[in-house]
Amino acid sequence: MMRTLLLTSVLVGAFTGAGPAVAQPLQVPPLSMFFDAGGTDDRAAAAAMAALDPVWKDGYASMLIDMARVLPPRVVDGRPQAHPVRVRLLRFLEQQTGQRFGDDLDAWRDWIWKRPYDPHPEYGAFKAEVYRQIDPQMTRFFAPPRATIRLDEVDWGGVKVNGIPPLDHPRSIPASSAGYLRDSHVVFGVVINGEARAYPKRILAWHEMALDRLGGVEITVVYCTLCGTVIPYNSVVGGTKRTFGTSGLLYRANKLMFDHETMSLWSTLDGHPVVGSLAGQPLTLEAFPVVTTTWGEWKAQHPAATVLSLDTGYDRDYGEGVAYREYFDTDRLMFRVPRTDPRLKNKDEVLGVLLPAVGGGRQALAFSASFLRQHRIHHEVAEQRSLVVLTSVNGANRVYEAGTVHISGWLDASTVRDTRGRQWRVTEEALQPVGANAAAPLPRIPAFRAFWFGWFAQFPETFLVK
Repeated sequence: MMRTLLLTSVLVGAFTGAGPAVAQPLQVPPLSMFFDAGGTDDRAAAAAMAALDPVWKDGYASMLIDMARVLPPRVVDGRPQAHPVRVRLLRFLEQQTGQRFGDDLDAWRDWIWKRPYDPHPEYGAFKAEVYRQIDPQMTRFFAPPRATIRLDEVDWGGVKVNGIPPLDHPRSIPASSAGYLRDSHVVFGVVINGEARAYPKRILAWHEMALDRLGGVEITVVYCTLCGTVIPYNSVVGGTKRTFGTSGLLYRANKLMFDHETMSLWSTLDGHPVVGSLAGQPLTLEAFPVVTTTWGEWKAQHPAATVLSLDTGYDRDYGEGVAYREYFDTDRLMFRVPRTDPRLKNKDEVLGVLLPAVGGGRQALAFSASFLRQHRIHHEVAEQRSLVVLTSVNGANRVYEAGTVHISGWLDASTVRDTRGRQWRVTEEALQPVGANAAAPLPRIPAFRAFWFGWFAQFPETFLVK
């Protein structure tokens, strides 16, 4: 999600509380105390902090961090300085916790996330009020404040709701008409019910979402640029068509999308609703296979495919590599995550797979993209299932259910053979038996490229192959 400048309007003083904080001890302090502590009235703030002192719990620390996070800096003599209310909040936080992190919000978050999650019982309502100052629409994400994730890990991504505008059934053109694309340009290829379409990275990176119809199916193509992940989902879940948008919020640096029907927040990596009225319900978006490849490779394999047109209705520089150039060119992160894993660099690419676990839940697998380039045929057994990962010369990865078949070699760019000498054609839907091979097709399994830090942040229990 592209970071923008902090809001120019001052957050403090905008909260609506229930009047000055009351100084007597309370078992659970009212939210008005926290808002007074973060307000512009110094006397009311002092009274609020005095009242909070005897009932303080470290679980309240995230509330002060949330308020400090959205306070814009002030410019004094041409130099930006921390907002005085932010300074006050963080000094009080040091006093209450004994920690000495000063204005380093990343250090404060690291400390908070290592502690047990014990928030204020009205933390969701508090979060809604804080984000109201950014965009009033955000309050609806926390009503009701039901959640299956830690709300203190939900962060503002720097934009308002749909501030990065999704493409709504964008215009597509035949591959033969896409003169703006060079063979080396990166595209995300999807085939549904025999209809093939390419979503160029240079376009999708500016919008991070495309609501589309492919093969007669309404889909939502989500691109978390921070995590480097593109996933096409069926927009119909639980028998209901959902219209998704960009919330402007993140969870562990991963884009949180929302459905307009209920304003629930959904994880873009695992397809579950995580905050709002749908959180905790047995709903999972159906993911379709996608391949990250080059335009030259994709159009050679799918000459009848369509591709997005540059005529999107938006004024953007859709040049190759323009969007997020600085972010993609370094290993630095834009937003904090609870922890990283040094087995790979933060932005090393992996191929992620989620499998139903035998004992319930899901098992996460990650294959290093560089490993797969060196092992263009890789067999793996997980959750009592035999998988084969096939990688093209240009590095495009596809995962198939292998069963008892052992693929042993490539014959050409679209055909492989197994140890019994049988031939298989590599397609987007399955490995299809060729000629006298009377075996059943081997179905494709959805798998997605991602930056290692982003995949690990969501699935720290993941099994890594590198």
